[in-house]
Amino acid sequence: MTTTTTATPTIADVGVRAAPSWLSERLAEASHPDAVRAFDAARETFIGGRRIDMGSLATSLGIDRTSLFRWVGNRDALLSEVLWSLAVPTLVQADHANQDRAGGERIAGILTHFVDDLITAEYFRQFLRREPARALRLLTTKESPIQRRYVATAEWLVRRELGEEPLGGAIDPAGLAYLLVRMSESFTYADLISGDTPSAERARVAFRLLLRVEA
Repeated sequence: MTTTTTATPTIADVGVRAAPSWLSERLAEASHPDAVRAFDAARETFIGGRRIDMGSLATSLGIDRTSLFRWVGNRDALLSEVLWSLAVPTLVQADHANQDRAGGERIAGILTHFVDDLITAEYFRQFLRREPARALRLLTTKESPIQRRYVATAEWLVRRELGEEPLGGAIDPAGLAYLLVRMSESFTYADLISGDTPSAERARVAFRLLLRVEA
């Protein structure tokens, strides 16, 4: 009898493990090279500051729209995976940059770093300006897997840094993670939500207050 072992999740993969999608599973499988090819082209288009248009993408790949949809699903599904693929290395970098910290201070540092990168990434801001309604729907609601993955990642950080009873047991890890994510979204997308200016510094102060990190 063989025993299958499951690798311990990391900040790089905990999100997609918690909220996999049809497309994320196809991209993870070597048996779907066409899906990977279409995804890579879409990601390059997005990083270049251009709109991902399914018709133009299909043409660039030498296929018709029907084939493209069969490979990667609809535009929202493709956009969601592109967005998360860009979030992951940012989270990994943020975690590495704060490895000399611990507890709530490390969580606050990681999330502040993440917010700052989202605010300063010009291709990402171009997407927000170009498609604000779609961006908020994909990034801040459960209609796409992005928010669920972000919450799962934040919960993983809470459990790693603060244990199963964070803040003296005043709140559970899942609840604290959700509050942290909502706080992150509020400061990252402040211009779209309330007409305010996005601010990593204000996010940093808020994270530290919520996590009871001393000044």
